[in-house]
Amino acid sequence: MILTLFGLPLSGLLLWSAAAMSYAYSSGTRTGYVQKLSRKGWVCKTWEGELAMATAPGVSPQIFTFTIRNDSLASALERDMGAGRVAVQYDEHRGLPTSCLGDTPYFVVSYRVVGADATRPLP
Repeated sequence: MILTLFGLPLSGLLLWSAAAMSYAYSSGTRTGYVQKLSRKGWVCKTWEGELAMATAPGVSPQIFTFTIRNDSLASALERDMGAGRVAVQYDEHRGLPTSCLGDTPYFVVSYRVVGADATRPLP
């Protein structure tokens, strides 16, 4: 009885999470300056960041918030934060049942430095 009471909703939540993470609603690239990157979460630790995208000098930047689940990718991006502009490639996963997978629906899967320092080798 207790297994049914807790097991069925938990397995439903796990199946929904797996389905939502396996299907990308959209994919894209955003370019800007990483202004924040931090590791957050009580139980499920994810990297949460902000990318400041300015359309022209003197214009207030638009902020793109994103999540990184891969520790090595987050470490590399953190190392290159001061290198200038970066282009982040992301997948959008809508309908996630919990914020344990990330605070945003935008999950960065790769990045590259663009501009003057674009010739630097990436990990």
